[in-house]
Amino acid sequence: MATKKAKKATKKVAKKAKPKKAAPKKAAKKAAPKKKSARKPNPAFMKPLMPSGELAAVIGNKPVPRTEAVKKMWDYIRSNKLQDSKNRRMINADNNLKPVFGGKSQVSMFDMAKHLSKHLK
Repeated sequence: MATKKAKKATKKVAKKAKPKKAAPKKAAKKAAPKKKSARKPNPAFMKPLMPSGELAAVIGNKPVPRTEAVKKMWDYIRSNKLQDSKNRRMINADNNLKPVFGGKSQVSMFDMAKHLSKHLK
């Protein structure tokens, strides 16, 4: 008798343990995707700044935005082949760039912006 009761009890537990089938979910309405607007540049970067005399020898003496000053510096560096051949991160200064780089003969490309900021007002 004890075994029949034990079997029935395990059957009841097994029935209770079975997961119930979930009702089919309704399709949720999706929101229309938002259109991403074109990224607007920060107006502080677009403000024309006057280059110092030392920097004007390299990029010209007209007021230019900071981004244009960096582009013109890179144009000058590439045209005069001033990028170091072994370590491409370093820029070798010529007679025009030495005053801009604070008298240093070699400057990292990451430090170039720091030196440029001292010459743009």
